[in-house]
Amino acid sequence: MNELEQQLLERYKKNAFMRHNHIEMESVERDRAVFRLVIRPESKNPYGMVHGGAIYTMADNASGTAAHTDGRYYVTQTSALHFLRNQSAGTVRAEAYVRHRGKSTCLVAVDITGEGGKLIATGEFTFFCVDKALMDQKISPNECRPNTGA
Repeated sequence: MNELEQQLLERYKKNAFMRHNHIEMESVERDRAVFRLVIRPESKNPYGMVHGGAIYTMADNASGTAAHTDGRYYVTQTSALHFLRNQSAGTVRAEAYVRHRGKSTCLVAVDITGEGGKLIATGEFTFFCVDKALMDQKISPNECRPNTGA
């Protein structure tokens, strides 16, 4: 695991929603991130296909990670995700890469692929750069802490 992956992995240990949905970081480098989801029964919609919300969550996290590789802090500002097809088993991946970095925003493109590299969804996310110190003031000491099970 490279140093950048280790830094971002520490940040994502606090992301309970991503872990709850079994989404994993596969790789990260400057301006690029790949996440994966091995489809489980709880990942599926009532039709037996991977749930669109799981795909969106994976896309948002992969895109956000690509944005965060510059060391700044971001929140999702806008997004557009186009669903093209679906699958019921196997692994899906989100590959995100930065298209543009500005002073206060970052535009990230993302492709979701399934088995055989087939394109399942594609989209873009715009992230707004935030001041970490101000964001830390908004949460109480007991919020956003990983559940250790203790």
